[in-house]
Amino acid sequence: QVQLVESGGGLVQPGGSMRLSCAASRIISTIYSSGGMGWYRQTPGKQRELVASITSRGTTYYTNSVKGRFTITRDNAKKTAYLQMNSLKPEDTAVYYCTIPGSSIWGQGTQVTVSS
Repeated sequence: QVQLVESGGGLVQPGGSMRLSCAASRIISTIYSSGGMGWYRQTPGKQRELVASITSRGTTYYTNSVKGRFTITRDNAKKTAYLQMNSLKPEDTAVYYCTIPGSSIWGQGTQVTVSS
């Protein structure tokens, strides 16, 4: 069973930056690199929303609220996806999850709190 493990969350002040990582295991590199990766976030009482995604060819998608502030990348050799978050706002506070789009595979989530 493929596993995804997020890391890099924590507390940051408004305007600060943070980088999340999502490491995949129990998957061979060729299969990992042939698929997409996505980052979602969820706050209490709300549905999980797609924040950003990246295809196997590197095509990216961002939800409007993070465009120009967040960047999704991937390192296929390390089987790791990243979400660089800049100019963070309090409304970015959420639990962030990574996933393989179209699968039922999700990480355990990492809390990001933006507060002064």
